[in-house]
This record gives sequence, C-alpha cells and structure tokens, in this order.
Amino acid sequence: MKYACVFPGQGSQFSGMGKELYETSAQAKALFETANEIAGFRISDIMFNGTDEDLKQTRVTQPAVFLHSVIRFKTVEGIVPDMVAGHSLGEFSALVANKTLEFEDAFKLVIVRAQAMQKACELQPSSMAAVLALDDAKVEEVCAAIRQETGEVVVPANYNCPGQLVISGSVKGIEIACQRMKEAGAKRALPLPVGGAFHSPLMEPAKNELASAIATTPFNTPNCPVYQNFTGLPVTEPAEIKKNLVDQLTGAVRWTQSVQKMIADGASRFTEVGPGKVLQGLILKIDKTASVEGVS
Repeated sequence: MKYACVFPGQGSQFSGMGKELYETSAQAKALFETANEIAGFRISDIMFNGTDEDLKQTRVTQPAVFLHSVIRFKTVEGIVPDMVAGHSLGEFSALVANKTLEFEDAFKLVIVRAQAMQKACELQPSSMAAVLALDDAKVEEVCAAIRQETGEVVVPANYNCPGQLVISGSVKGIEIACQRMKEAGAKRALPLPVGGAFHSPLMEPAKNELASAIATTPFNTPNCPVYQNFTGLPVTEPAEIKKNLVDQLTGAVRWTQSVQKMIADGASRFTEVGPGKVLQGLILKIDKTASVEGVS
C-alpha cells in the first residue's frame, strides 16, 4: 500500500490563505518573505488581505496557490509520499515535494507561467466550460466535429473525473460546444468564469515563454515518481519531466487517468496539500474506496 500527495491548482484560492501559517511558523514566515522578494511585490499581503477579485488574477492566483501548498507541505511533520501529482499548476508544487525543483526555482517558474498565461489570454478572447454527465469519448467527438466544421478552437482541457470534463477554446467555439454538448446528452454545459482558454492551443505563446525558462532551470532526479498531467503516467527522468511540464500548457490535464494509474500502482491513501478540498472530491468520484484527507 502506497501513500500519495496531491496538490491543487488554480481555483482553490481564498482570501486569508496562508495567514495563520505565517503567524504561527517561523519557517513559513521565512519562506513567504523569500517569495515576496522574488516576486518583487508582497504577494503574501494579497493572499492574507486581498479580495476574491484580487486573487482571481492569473498572475496572482498561481503563485499564491503554489506558495500555500508548498509552505504547508514543508511545515507539516512526517509527510513522506511514495508518489506525487498536481492538478495543472499543482504539478509545480508536486515537483518541490519530490525534490525535483528547489522552492525558489519553482516559484520563479510559476511566476513566468502565470504572467505568460495572462498575456496569452489577453491576445485572444477565449474561455472554458464544464461538461457534466457525458462520456469523455462523446465530448472528444463533439469537440473534433466543431473544429472540423467551423475552424474554431475547442478541445478537452481537464479530465477531472468520470462525468466531469472541462473544455477550452475560443469564445465562439465554447458557445457552439455548450449547445452541442447538451444536444448530445450532457446534463449541463456551463461556461466558467476564467480568464482564457487554459490547456488549449491558444496557450502556445505562453508555452514558448515557459519552455525558455524551464530550459535554464536545474531539475534534480526526484525521490519519488510524479504522475504528470500531460500523460497521466509516472515519471522520474528530469528531461522528460521538463518536456511534459511545457506540453501541459497546451495539452489536457489528465487527472482522471493520473489518479487511476496511481491507484493501479498501489496508492491507497491520498493527502491533498494546499487550499481547498477540490481534489479530495474528484479522487472519491474516480474511486469511492480511496482514502482521502486534506492538509490545508
């Protein structure tokens, strides 16, 4: 039986996140101050006192969720995972947890990623939508048909759990897809309040920027496998981890497949480290017999 740590992504943030950690742990306070220095602004102040609107900006959200997750991991005694995974942004937190990346290097990459993604969002109006209670294969089929018929970008982006798949693409593509998904039998197809089409070809400009930053960042051999979003498979080779991190920006987050593979490889207990409980819920929908807990 193996123990897995998982780390959340964008969307798990909340105002006040990390404040108690900062006030009660000298180690946490030092890490937050290091992050403030690297960021060039007091991101901790936005995390502790900012409004929900302040925290929704991609350039703030991603480093904030990363900091909360990693600092929580580092300040809890006795967490020694056999495997790690993270949802989208959370993959960077996972790579600190298994010692592939040093804290400071990972934080710098997260800042580059967040700013590059925000810029890509501003280049072209785009969106995402959640499709509920429709088979993955059917969602893929509908997206492919829309691309072929209209030339609009619309792709599966987040395989969150059976019956919950998020799609991503141009505003027009998402609009057409929501209608078609309902016609195909989806219980719901809801546009999401996000800044753009994450995990789609529209993130190509951000992918190039992130690739340049990753190329010059040292990656260590991890102490346990990371199950990466792009493939849903365990990886320990630094060069492969780098490639998958870059490809993740324009490729789908295969969370369902990652969790299924972790369970097949012996994971029986999962701890979500970071803000919120989103991943705990998704894991139980993927396998209701899994043991899940949170450290937030």
